Amino acid sequence: MQSYRLRDPPDHHAELQLRLFELNPNLDLLNWSITIKDKKSKDMNNTDRIGFEKPNLPELTKHYTVVDMHLHTHYSDGLSAVEEIAHRVRELGIGIAITDHNDIRGAVEIHKDTSILSIPGIEITSKEGAHLLVYFYDIESLERFYENEVKPSMGNSVMSSISLKMEEVIERARAFKAIIIFPHPYCAAYTGICNTLFSKERLQRLFDMVDGVEVINSQNLNKWNLRSAVLGFNLNKSITGGSDGHRLRHIGKVVSYAFCDNNREAFLDSVKNKQNKVIGKEIHILRKVTSSSLKLKANLKNYPDIVEKNVKYSFTVINSKSKKLRDNIKRGINGKIEDNRKRRNSSF
Repeated sequence: MQSYRLRDPPDHHAELQLRLFELNPNLDLLNWSITIKDKKSKDMNNTDRIGFEKPNLPELTKHYTVVDMHLHTHYSDGLSAVEEIAHRVRELGIGIAITDHNDIRGAVEIHKDTSILSIPGIEITSKEGAHLLVYFYDIESLERFYENEVKPSMGNSVMSSISLKMEEVIERARAFKAIIIFPHPYCAAYTGICNTLFSKERLQRLFDMVDGVEVINSQNLNKWNLRSAVLGFNLNKSITGGSDGHRLRHIGKVVSYAFCDNNREAFLDSVKNKQNKVIGKEIHILRKVTSSSLKLKANLKNYPDIVEKNVKYSFTVINSKSKKLRDNIKRGINGKIEDNRKRRNSSF
């Protein structure tokens, strides 16, 4: 086993570290050692928990429990049936968390296949439009949570926002043994929690309420995943990764893995205790376009709600940028006034 410092790391780790440092100069990378393991090593050193590279699934599954923790079926905005997903997951030798939008039929269905490690989950769209992933230790808890909390709050379709604010969703999920994660916290729209609809103070409270964040999402842009990775480091909470797949070929593009027994409880405990790692890459830009088209088609029934949220989000972005511009102008004016004052004083 070899250990490297920032000044002499493997190339792909050096690139990631430098890009993270560009996004957040306060990140302590100089003291962040990177451990390079041989194939037989089971060391889950927490200093190297996120890898932006293609997962070598045949090799990973020899030593670790590997799970794609974010996938959609035809029950929400995906294309694939559960039977097709189950077949593909068996081929890859990994576990799966079906996390449909505001729906649990896919998660319940795949749970019946005892040959597959499945994590009962759901991706909830809060009243604000931001998404939340909740993973349960047992299927019965997911069913109770859905029937008692989500279903009564549903909008016009599974793709609509429910009527509960983000804090309410988290508080109600906390009544169950579950892991609560913000997916794609940084992304191009309001579906990520890190957007201008949420104040900094409110965001801090929300981060305190959840278990962690999703640090790599194959449907996201690389720059947003990097910002999510920085957030994961800074929060020092649980991290997850998943394909956020909507087609069979997306499965396994991003995975979470842990050195633990190959069962649901052991794996979720590893995630909760920050003993897992995440590895994966974003899908090709052309495939992103196709995937986005699928999502748009699935959201047509929800068009008025989407337009309303986009308008609100746009206004907050504009106001935020206007405030920054006003602050910059104010600082510039104040700076010139101060310079003039100093020059006048020095002339006496």
